[in-house]
Amino acid sequence: MKNRYHLLLILLWLAIGTCLRFWRLTSLPPWTDECATIVFSLGNSFHTVPLNQVISSDVLLQPLKAIPTVGINAVIEHLLHESTHPPVYFVLSHFWMKWFSSIGELTSIWAARSLSAVFGIVSIPAMFGFGYLAFRSKLIGQMAAAMMAVSPYTIFLARDARHYTLVILLVIASLCCFVKTVQSLHRQQSLPLWIVFAWVVSNTLGVATHYFFTLTLCAEGFVLLRQIWHNRKQKESMQSNLWRIGIVAVGTLMGCLVWIPTIKNIPGNELTTWVASSNPHVRWLEPIGRLLLWILSMLFLLPSAITNLPVAIVIVSGVVTLLFLLWSLPHLVNGLKIQQHNHDTDLAIQILIGYVIGAIALCLCFTYGLEMDLTLAARFQFICAPTIILLLGAALAGCWQRLQNFKLHPLVNGKVVVSIIWLMAMFGGVTATWNLGYLQNQRPDLLAAVIQKASHSNVLIATTHLHHGQTGRMMGLAWEFLHLPAQNVQFFLAHQDSDTQDYTQAIQTFDEQLTEIPRPLDLWLVEFRTQVDLESQHCVIDNQYGKSAGEYSYKLYHCAT
Repeated sequence: MKNRYHLLLILLWLAIGTCLRFWRLTSLPPWTDECATIVFSLGNSFHTVPLNQVISSDVLLQPLKAIPTVGINAVIEHLLHESTHPPVYFVLSHFWMKWFSSIGELTSIWAARSLSAVFGIVSIPAMFGFGYLAFRSKLIGQMAAAMMAVSPYTIFLARDARHYTLVILLVIASLCCFVKTVQSLHRQQSLPLWIVFAWVVSNTLGVATHYFFTLTLCAEGFVLLRQIWHNRKQKESMQSNLWRIGIVAVGTLMGCLVWIPTIKNIPGNELTTWVASSNPHVRWLEPIGRLLLWILSMLFLLPSAITNLPVAIVIVSGVVTLLFLLWSLPHLVNGLKIQQHNHDTDLAIQILIGYVIGAIALCLCFTYGLEMDLTLAARFQFICAPTIILLLGAALAGCWQRLQNFKLHPLVNGKVVVSIIWLMAMFGGVTATWNLGYLQNQRPDLLAAVIQKASHSNVLIATTHLHHGQTGRMMGLAWEFLHLPAQNVQFFLAHQDSDTQDYTQAIQTFDEQLTEIPRPLDLWLVEFRTQVDLESQHCVIDNQYGKSAGEYSYKLYHCAT
């Protein structure tokens, strides 16, 4: 295949990937983590939102507005004091959002999400480069780029105003250097100095973008040490490479040490306690099931959002998924076996599989050993997503070239198999674009629709408050109400006292202010984690409502005069 055709194919994958990442980009309001990205990227603080008092939507959304005098110093300061994330993405997002935002007006959700989408698009040609570097095969590079373009998992991450597409790019960069290093050791070749420099830079930026990037470094380290041990007898040829690998290790370590003061405060931070809430020792199968679902979504995804789809559709999707998996897995395995007939591609496959095994083992060690369940959120699997997609690309390339040698139906040759798998993946990408898959974040639009339908009087939404996670949840609701017919909606964030660790003072203030709100009033207790006496306020629960919507639990009370 000529270079011109390869370029045209990459442009095709870019066009498809761009459409899937930008199509309906503003269809949902921001969820709590996206609100945090917007607030910190603008250099604002959640501490400006009043607690323990009734506030309007405009007051609640004030931190989502750009202020002309705020610069990078404020971004870093608020982020390090109020969050658990390093600053690289937020600094880039600061410039990006200032460019697209009007001063004093609510930030555009398109502006907030589009930077992540752009990084997601850049990852498509990056995967081609990764595939070509690892396998010296443009066909494998094309297959990897094609899968990256339509992968439901990467589309889901790219449509979020979060830093995961940037860190995936840095994972790809680090893995390119890592694979090249292991191949150099195996072939007894000298490691180029530009690889040393690029590896240190990508590792340092990776840790400064997401602290879980260190899991990438650990998984790479396992495979690298295994290769060094395997080649230990070839001391003369290894000596120069070991020095250069040592430079990478020291440079990366220095880049990581900068963040030690911040990282050491994370384990006890209230923002991270949710990862320890799954009790994996009792429900020990659930993390494995979730992990398999997240990995599966890197290939395909059918309509399966239990929050907004009929159960029958979810069941049918599950059956079809299982059948498709049983059909496609043998083809993919055979495709990889074909690639292993070549010594060079076999080495690359062994390196990538070793890395994936190491990454998954680390995830499970954190989950079962440290009781920090890294399977609770799909986004944490970014460390192995590029590698799994590249292995899929290698398997599909094997199918494309030689699968006709296997005893299949004459009409089901290798190219047909690849086309079916890719089209199924693309359908999964469309499913992610329409928010119909099991890859879901909180959905404030679903609860807002329930409130809009049920309430025709004044509305007060109350929640208990520990940190800015709860503030972000309410911001998502307030944002959605801006796009619904006019309704008088107010909010109350009942903050837990840091000294007494209870809500006594907040509930007392809530009772006092509740009496001052005009009646009739519909009171919605959303994610309300403490007891409150509402009978004395003449508020009666409506049992017709009181379940959950969009991962928000709620109760509705009608308060009469």
